[in-house]
Amino acid sequence: MVLIALVYYCLLKGEEIRLARLTSDKFPKTITTQTVLEVPAEDFGQIQPPPAQDEAPGQEEENNRARQIQAEYAAEYEALRHSPGAGLIYGATVAKLKNQNTRSSGQEKDLAKTEEQRFAFDPYPKYNSREWRAAHDADHVPCDGPAGSVMRDIGVFKGWPWDFPEPGFGSYEVLGMDKNLCFERGGRLGQYGLQSRHDGGEFVEWSTVDWGLLQNQCVRKNQDRFGSADDDSKVDRVSNETKPRRESRTAVLLRSYTGKEYSENDKQAIRSMVTELNLRTGGEYHVYLFVHVKRPDDIFGDRNAYQFVMQKEVPREFWGMTVLWNDDSVRRMYPKLDETASKVHNAQYLSVQKFMHEHKEFDFVWNWEVDSRAVGHHYDFVSKLAEFSKRQPRKGLWERNERFYIRDVHGEYDGQFRKTIEVLYGNDTVWGAPEVAGVAPLGPKPPTRTPQDDDYQWGVGEEADLITLSPIFNPVNSGWILGGEIWGFGEVGKNLPRRATIITQSRLSRRLLDLMHAEDIRGNHVASEMMPQTIALLHGLKAVYAPMPVFFDRPWTGVQLERWFNGGPRRESGGFGSAMGWGREKRFQGSTWYYRADPPQRMYNNWMGYEDTGFGGDEWERVHGRPCLPALMFHPIKDVRERGPGYESKSDLPYR
Repeated sequence: MVLIALVYYCLLKGEEIRLARLTSDKFPKTITTQTVLEVPAEDFGQIQPPPAQDEAPGQEEENNRARQIQAEYAAEYEALRHSPGAGLIYGATVAKLKNQNTRSSGQEKDLAKTEEQRFAFDPYPKYNSREWRAAHDADHVPCDGPAGSVMRDIGVFKGWPWDFPEPGFGSYEVLGMDKNLCFERGGRLGQYGLQSRHDGGEFVEWSTVDWGLLQNQCVRKNQDRFGSADDDSKVDRVSNETKPRRESRTAVLLRSYTGKEYSENDKQAIRSMVTELNLRTGGEYHVYLFVHVKRPDDIFGDRNAYQFVMQKEVPREFWGMTVLWNDDSVRRMYPKLDETASKVHNAQYLSVQKFMHEHKEFDFVWNWEVDSRAVGHHYDFVSKLAEFSKRQPRKGLWERNERFYIRDVHGEYDGQFRKTIEVLYGNDTVWGAPEVAGVAPLGPKPPTRTPQDDDYQWGVGEEADLITLSPIFNPVNSGWILGGEIWGFGEVGKNLPRRATIITQSRLSRRLLDLMHAEDIRGNHVASEMMPQTIALLHGLKAVYAPMPVFFDRPWTGVQLERWFNGGPRRESGGFGSAMGWGREKRFQGSTWYYRADPPQRMYNNWMGYEDTGFGGDEWERVHGRPCLPALMFHPIKDVRERGPGYESKSDLPYR
């Protein structure tokens, strides 16, 4: 194990030396802010830090070093722009696919040949089979879609786009997903309202559809599987029993807001979520349009006022699945919270806590961003993320969680990666809840005194209380702008042990939300991006970063990605040198998943058939073919529509 860590360290140091040589060959030896400004990626080095707060000893020296490193990053990012591998995430089509037959036998069973070259993709369990019935007490009852019959499977192509790069972060194999499936818009969204010459399906008058009614009817048909909200068997839903008395249910809160205009693509995405997560599963998931009402009026005691706002702000087909909320309606539940702490920017989960308090039928909830998009299948994503998280042992879990998983550097997730963590951390790992004054942990206690006495068994088969799509990092000394947003917690205050994740799209358990609710009742709170992670840490709950595939527009090597994104003292994503720090977040500009990044909008526009930055559009497709992408999640996606020739999308950080 020591040898593994030594090799790991040497590779990183060797890459740093190589990077220094690369930089010195192309740029002046001393890279100043002014030098970086001459590079097209000009604002990497010019972003100034936020107003000074209390700094740790040596902080200013560390800040200066961080600025120099960021300037080196800017130079390297620009140099890679001219590399032959740059920009290969753009322009993938169905015309050139490889590895069409590279998949497991189990994954092959999910596919059935249809028209042309498409295959029907069915990632669901084999409902009512002998194997399925052995683990369930009641049958799965199929549910009708808006046309009065069961919605068909979406269409996919077999294969991986030619020259398309491997993910920089994450892994399909680790999550158990079929990597070699390619999704194009007709097969993916055709039955949800996308008009295309390649799309089949029955005509539906969408304005007459009631998605809320369809979901409720589906749940009633399958009520024997789930029981009632006050069923005592609910205590068994997160246990390790192989034959649970009742199945768990998950709410999906698609977060929206008043003033939003719903594009046709927004509607297609919502229809696909309801169909794939609720109707096809028999009600295992329930999708809600969770609308933040920005006006302060009390519309919740006046049914007519409530209906007026909903009908004004939400397309008719989604009225029956809409839940409205506003800041005042959730603040009343938490009178001890500081007013700043209870504003939506800092308190996104207060509304989720209120929702779960009022909906006892759910065991888990997905907090889902309305400006994210799944090019792949919604059920395939959420089920694989849940299964991966359930498999994870707790030993070394918090330490694995706090770094972007880079397969070329970390090796096999359940092998070399674990051993590297053991070497790097020794006994200095999270093992159960930390001792914090004023916090009485309510999570399970470790079965052994030290993690060394556990053979990666504790936690296996345990449902995760929190699943995130990016690392769960330590914000202390990271430079992340919200890392010090802490209210309450008594004498501990600003010294509170805490964790954070950028982008709040995540799955939370009822147990975690109940503990968050209890802490908020006491006036204890942290920023939204820290709240679930920190409460899970303080109470010893199971939190998992599921390494979702993320792609880049530059041909970074694994060691380069490790340097720039796992830049902490022990090659974690938090701490000094964190890419989430102020002025360093532009490192994510070329990624497919962050709260500001260029590729998501551009790739999605192209995929939808629209010209963006020289790719896509009718003429381009006549020459190159229809765009096709592997299963991936995009964020952010805004206002998807055709803009005309010469259009170039851009997603800037909200500061300079």
